[in-house]
Amino acid sequence: MEKRPDLSVEFLGKTFINPFLLSSSPVSNSAKMLERAFEAGWSGVAYKTLVTGRIPIVHPSPRMHPYHYGETRLMGLQNVEQTTDRGLKPNLRDIAYLKKHWPDRVVMASIMGFANQEWADLARACEDAGADMLELNFSCPHMTVEGSGCKVGQEHELVEKFTATVRKVVSIPLVAKMTPNLADMSIPALAAKRGGADAISAINTVKGISEIGLDDWVPRPNVFGKGAISGYSGPAVKPIGLRFIAELASDPKLKLPLSGIGGIETWVDALEYLLAGAATVQVTTGVIHYGYRIVEDMIEGLSDYMAQKGVSRVADLIGKALPNLHDTGKFDVAKQGVAQYDLDRCVGCGQCYIVCRDAGGEALEWDAAKRRPRQIEDKCLSCMICGFVCPVAGLITFKKKPASWKRRPTVTLG
Repeated sequence: MEKRPDLSVEFLGKTFINPFLLSSSPVSNSAKMLERAFEAGWSGVAYKTLVTGRIPIVHPSPRMHPYHYGETRLMGLQNVEQTTDRGLKPNLRDIAYLKKHWPDRVVMASIMGFANQEWADLARACEDAGADMLELNFSCPHMTVEGSGCKVGQEHELVEKFTATVRKVVSIPLVAKMTPNLADMSIPALAAKRGGADAISAINTVKGISEIGLDDWVPRPNVFGKGAISGYSGPAVKPIGLRFIAELASDPKLKLPLSGIGGIETWVDALEYLLAGAATVQVTTGVIHYGYRIVEDMIEGLSDYMAQKGVSRVADLIGKALPNLHDTGKFDVAKQGVAQYDLDRCVGCGQCYIVCRDAGGEALEWDAAKRRPRQIEDKCLSCMICGFVCPVAGLITFKKKPASWKRRPTVTLG
């Protein structure tokens, strides 16, 4: 029988049976829920963020709103979710239960203090309950208390201070969770490292407004007539998450393990994060959309891909895309190409002609009798937007041209 690839990964001294974790969110809110997740195949969890309870947590109602785009359901998710409202003691009991009954799964407790001493108290309590590691939530976009959530993540002095506070009182590994709501994530990430963080997780949700009601003019979710700029997640934020993970993985000063988060629903999404430099990946919105069972497809898909590529270990995939990542100034612009058309498969919709005329190089003419485009090849800009809008997959592809080929200069009026 053919040996299957090894999906296990080592992360901060712990062995994960696969790189797939649940992120700190509504999908990781109790031991009862997480037992179902572990049964489905998830290797670990960032438990929903714990607080001391000094400041009562009351969730807005409703707390979420879906963003559908065209026929695509749940392209994104807008939420005003807060930290756990279950109380500290019940959550600590659940963490202890999970570690007793699921010793092969990794439980990372997410914590957030509203003051320096609270960070220390929460850290000690979670370590005593048996948590394998801590995720320091410096990134929640909804906290209105000063010195909490992404307001901390945007102030690198506080990131360093609170990380150092936790480092002094516990021996388990620390993962600092970064906010994407800033320009340069390396600044707070390096601050977390100085404070004693052992790894970085990114990203939390992106601040935004996904939709405004046209009947009431209230940004969604509509909480009894009031909206807010709040956290946005789902497939639409994956490019942002990949960007930050790749930047952190490429930073020669950081050199910390990474856990990637943002828009992961399929094994392909997860693989892209691995190739960009993440050692593990975390999922929330995908589970909200499809349930815990999506991990089964992730495990099977990644395993089949590795077998096809002859890759025996997940570790051999981590960061493999980074050598191919460059500033745009490094592109070889001496090499050019054009779009090529398989007109035998063309359905005659004319969309390629319209977009080339209105947003491209005006490199297509239209044969109305045959209902087919006719290409003026030396005017083609190789922008490939014709291929993006074509309803027939693979009909329009990129073709490299020889070095002697020249593109026709753009004609201007006046």
